[in-house]
Amino acid sequence: MKITPALIASLTGGSVEGDPEVEITGFGKIEEAGPGCVTFIANPKYNHFIHTTRASAVIVNYDFDAGGEVRPTLIRVADAYSSLAGLLSAFEARKPRPRGIEQPCHIAEGVEVPPDSYIGAFSYIGPGAVIGPGVEIYPQCYVGPGVSLGEGTVLRPGVKVYEGCSIGARCIIHSGTVIGADGFGFAPKDGRYEKIPQIGNVVIADDVEIGANSCVDRATFGHTVIGEGTKLDNLMQVAHNVEIGRHNVFAAQTGVAGSTKIGDYNRIGGQCGFAGHIHVGSDNEFGAQSGIPNSVGDHNRLIGYPAVDARRFAKTQVYLKRLEGLFASVRDLDRRVGPDAGK
Repeated sequence: MKITPALIASLTGGSVEGDPEVEITGFGKIEEAGPGCVTFIANPKYNHFIHTTRASAVIVNYDFDAGGEVRPTLIRVADAYSSLAGLLSAFEARKPRPRGIEQPCHIAEGVEVPPDSYIGAFSYIGPGAVIGPGVEIYPQCYVGPGVSLGEGTVLRPGVKVYEGCSIGARCIIHSGTVIGADGFGFAPKDGRYEKIPQIGNVVIADDVEIGANSCVDRATFGHTVIGEGTKLDNLMQVAHNVEIGRHNVFAAQTGVAGSTKIGDYNRIGGQCGFAGHIHVGSDNEFGAQSGIPNSVGDHNRLIGYPAVDARRFAKTQVYLKRLEGLFASVRDLDRRVGPDAGK
């Protein structure tokens, strides 16, 4: 199929300005794209590239002002960023998917592997595991006894899913991630720490994505839960008995301590830390490196440690920058009006 701006506009609900039939052969960043590429502008700070890009077509918002005539064809849409995401998903879906069972691998007796699924070489599938239709298990994965994988879920190379854990449909778990390792539970006894057996599991709902080298620990008892549509970046730590709601996004290196409950639609920047046994509501935004030691309600924008309102934090930073001058003024004032002034 020939890909053209006209076809892209039909897929994204957009309109075309320029040549609707120029052939599109790939994607590229606007500052690097060459002829045949389609790119996009969603952030105004990249607007100036519209006059220098060599791309054949550019996806832009309806209100984008090019500041005159431009060489590439423009595809105007309601939201350039989400339209690009949908377009990339459509192209990704066209890629051929692996199918079948590679050898060597171990599949426990009685485990049924649907014909449209894939199990890569050197993978282990334990007794009682349930593999849904279209599941892709890439090489060197471990799927423990009693694990359930929903339809269309993908385990990238080297993923480990411990016994009894459940992963829903259309999830993507990236390389090196461990689902269901023991929670960090130890009781002090007689001058040493005694391990508390972790007998719960991890339950991951549909459409969750977890980045590379992340860890989601199993519950002491009950469940560690990650809700529908939530996305975790690389190098995440989710501790035992944490409950994360729906459609949250967590940037890399964030840690959530044990038994904390987080609501829906929160946006968490990189390297944030949540204390244990707190409740976080919904629709909050946490800036990078925020520390959250206490419970938080809904609809907040917080940053800093301890996390405070973002506007208050910004004012504090302004005051901090002025401290040196303030101290100099106080010292000068002290010299002029202090007890030794005028002597």
